[in-house]
Amino acid sequence: MRSGWGLNRTVILERLQSELREGNHIIGVSTGTGITAKYAAQSGADFILMLNSGRFRQMGRSSLAGFLPFCNSNDMVMDFASREIVPLVRHSPVLFGLNANDPTIVVADYIKEIKERGFSGVNNYPTVGLMDGLFREALEEDGISYDIEVEAIRLAHRQELFTVAFVFDELQAAQMIEAGADVICAHLGLTEGGLLGARKVVSLEAAKSKALRIFDACNQLKPDVIKMIYGGPVKTPVDVQYMYSNNTDIMGYIGG
Repeated sequence: MRSGWGLNRTVILERLQSELREGNHIIGVSTGTGITAKYAAQSGADFILMLNSGRFRQMGRSSLAGFLPFCNSNDMVMDFASREIVPLVRHSPVLFGLNANDPTIVVADYIKEIKERGFSGVNNYPTVGLMDGLFREALEEDGISYDIEVEAIRLAHRQELFTVAFVFDELQAAQMIEAGADVICAHLGLTEGGLLGARKVVSLEAAKSKALRIFDACNQLKPDVIKMIYGGPVKTPVDVQYMYSNNTDIMGYIGG
């Protein structure tokens, strides 16, 4: 039991707001191994995400493996991250990628365990937000839904954990703000490029337009909420700079 290792939510938010006041952007890193987490922390990453897809990429598999029944997502993340990452980067916020739709857990109790194991926060991943069509409809009919992810963020917020919410449209952003999410991250799809990246993604222009639509909705509800982007066509420093250009709504980037 490693209770106390996780950084306090208030401290994390104070750090992030300080970065923003100084005119800096926030950087989050998704990783699946101790060495990359260590480098991320040493390089000044503001927080580190532990996602099952990140672990699969280290195994030479696509991020899509995180959505297939190869293993239990929560068990995988808890196993490698609590042993390999949390003890290594104690001064950086480590966030747990929580599959809130896991039928083998009681979400409130599991979030308590996440906190006790030294994680500073949670993120809703794997997320049904990346699924659509007939498969998404079938999942929703079976009770596997984005609404459950929203409720998980609400429960984590109540337990004073730092929360990063992946959203895919304006409605989901509104739901996550109401649930108390500290960061609204516009998820632009699986990241393009490399040996394991997505082959088909939207253009940078379309991605930026989508993000700004989502963040316009955020500004109407909670202007001071932290707004970030993840994935899709944004894969190089030049891409990130394009997303930042000519606006102040995009406050940071999560890479992985």
